[in-house]
Amino acid sequence: MTIVSIDADIKAKWPQGHSSYSPGSPEELAIIGIDLLVKELGTEAAQSFIAQVFEKYLVEYMDMVHPGKE
Repeated sequence: MTIVSIDADIKAKWPQGHSSYSPGSPEELAIIGIDLLVKELGTEAAQSFIAQVFEKYLVEYMDMVHPGKE
């Protein structure tokens, strides 16, 4: 496993307010991204979007577990 560190300053604005973020790890960046997705799309749409992203990794995982299986 690889250790990843992040050095970023994120400024997000929406009609009801704004926030600034400084994530230092992929986990912190994911929390920020999920929070902003929920603000933008709502909970159900954000969950659907995230599920679509994870489907990509499920296919890659299944290919590793069962190579060549269709």
